[in-house]
Amino acid sequence: MANVEIYTKTTCPFCHRAKALLSQKGATYQEIPIDGDADKRNEMITRSGRTTVPQIFINAQHIGGCDDLYALDARADLDRLLK
Repeated sequence: MANVEIYTKTTCPFCHRAKALLSQKGATYQEIPIDGDADKRNEMITRSGRTTVPQIFINAQHIGGCDDLYALDARADLDRLLK
């Protein structure tokens, strides 16, 4: 099973959509909330080069945000990455 990490904020609707898709796929993931946590937010920016949430990593490979995750699924590449 793939190692999935997702940086999130509690109030982010895109975070909820991304987590829902991962759950639907049967993927387990480590959620890293960055609400009010400057160190975790900086870690996310350093790793992804982006300041928005969610930021998703599969096996330490940066996937991107919610739209990127859904695009991967539409191309049928997400299942392969989650194996």
